[in-house]
Amino acid sequence: MKRNPLILAFESSADDSSCALLAATRPPRILSLHSIHQHTTNAAFGGIHPLHAQAQHVKNLPAVLRKVTGDYPLARVDAFAYTRGPGMRGCLHVGEMMAKSLAAGLGKPLQAHALTPLLTETTPPAFPFLVLLLSGGHTQLVLAEGSFKFRIFDVYEKAARLIQLPTADSAPGAVLENYASMPSLLPYSDNPLPALPIPLSVGDSKFTMAFSFSGILSSLSRVLAATTTRPGEAEKREFSRILQNAVVSHLTFKLTQAIQSLPKATLASLSGIAVSGGVASNRFVRLQLRDMLDNKLSQELGRSAGLWYPPINLCTDNAAMIAHTALIRFQPCLYPTSCDLTNPPSLVSDPFDLPLRPKWSLEALYDDVPASAHTGG
Repeated sequence: MKRNPLILAFESSADDSSCALLAATRPPRILSLHSIHQHTTNAAFGGIHPLHAQAQHVKNLPAVLRKVTGDYPLARVDAFAYTRGPGMRGCLHVGEMMAKSLAAGLGKPLQAHALTPLLTETTPPAFPFLVLLLSGGHTQLVLAEGSFKFRIFDVYEKAARLIQLPTADSAPGAVLENYASMPSLLPYSDNPLPALPIPLSVGDSKFTMAFSFSGILSSLSRVLAATTTRPGEAEKREFSRILQNAVVSHLTFKLTQAIQSLPKATLASLSGIAVSGGVASNRFVRLQLRDMLDNKLSQELGRSAGLWYPPINLCTDNAAMIAHTALIRFQPCLYPTSCDLTNPPSLVSDPFDLPLRPKWSLEALYDDVPASAHTGG
């Protein structure tokens, strides 16, 4: 019996060094996934330092590859993939060279692409659906109409540094979420701080279809300056709470506006929202989005709407998502009944010649793929 094709992928777009092996089953199955983070290095530099991050990838990617191939021999891999963008050029280059060297040396197919969600859904959402990207660098709402058809926040990290939260061992966003969920301490348990202003919610700006978080950070900075010069435990919890509330209120307000602005035909067929990116792991964000869908979108649709997330451990940058995207781009080679990865369809003239794309918009996500490869025509 012909076995399921296996694809090995590398992710190195920012500060996570990750390697994964996927099998082309229904849904795709993660056989092995190993990642190394750079929280301590980031805390020392107050954020991601491009050169130090690149140097860490040079050390860490071979380490995670050894762990993956310790589970499954390299000889069993049918194809390789890596993140071509978006991200930091030097960091992307490390993953690129790992994948290209292995693919060339072993004579295997290669794919290079951007990050996408929906790896683990047994029943993926039907097109069309909305994709809400909530990552450290981007907040975008996208209407997905097909596998190749799309239309077109470092706020948590910056806020965590402003509040002086301890981020040496965990991602700033996760630390802020944890502090925001803790019970308030005196004096804020008796007298909570007022809510931060919500951007683009009053006057003419109310009708601006965009996300804007800079105003929330500015408001938080003013509250910090007026309250204390060095936040204590009570301040860290309270500032985290009001920051998170403001961010999520802005997010749900603008998301509701965007849904209401969709053409009637699109709205009638909308299956729901798929949420991806690091901030998608935030439980408070998930609860508020579910509440918004139940109370707002359900009214617009006259029915319930789906809400899909990756598992929390797959929300941040990881190679499993890269491998999954490669499997999609190898169509019609996704499943073993119609797949021979030793002779894959040609999506580009030579994947070994593709340049890195540190800046890569979602609207241009598949501009290197011929129209004949697009799902649906």
